[in-house]
Amino acid sequence: MRIDIITVLPEILESPLNHSILKRAQDKALVTIHIHNLRDYTTDKHKRVDDYAFGGSAGMVMQCEPIDRIITHLQSQRTYDDVIYTSPDGARLAQPLANQLSLSENLIILCGHYKGIDYRIREHLITREISIGDYVLTGGELAAAVLTDAIVRLIPGAIGDEQSALSDSFQDNLLAPPVYTRPADYKGWKVPDVLLSGHERNIREWELDQALERTKRLRPDLL
Repeated sequence: MRIDIITVLPEILESPLNHSILKRAQDKALVTIHIHNLRDYTTDKHKRVDDYAFGGSAGMVMQCEPIDRIITHLQSQRTYDDVIYTSPDGARLAQPLANQLSLSENLIILCGHYKGIDYRIREHLITREISIGDYVLTGGELAAAVLTDAIVRLIPGAIGDEQSALSDSFQDNLLAPPVYTRPADYKGWKVPDVLLSGHERNIREWELDQALERTKRLRPDLL
């Protein structure tokens, strides 16, 4: 998989994309992540990529030309499954969407900034808009990092134990059951007996019951 991220603040993405599972996936050549500075694609001598909004609205707007130039350049080199724009008014990122995107071969992620991007880019170049929640961030870089992490960790081989990803919360519209580790008794806080029993069927039934109970109590909207 190849992911190209377009941003005006590449420095924000350097750390989250180069540690832990994301780093291991890149080291294994399971994914290549390329960060592009949008300012490199402007003809303005001051490297400006924004301008005032028509109509007198407050805030600055990212211009069409540099965005069109870099997306056109990337698309001339390979075919992309999606050109994604991180936007608070996009479709809410959820596990099924991450699962779907993890099957892609090439993705472009455009990070919004300022008041947003010229709407003509959204009309003509963007194929999918994604939000990580109903709130506004300074820019789309953190959303792009979250989206990239959610996608890459699902690529076979990115996580040592692939069953771990399949048992994460939301994979089956349920929250994950409680998990415990050694010691079995800490300060009188004991691990449930069933988990120490070695009885596989009883353990799986207990996990499902716990997942259902926690989902009903904490996130009934998922049921």
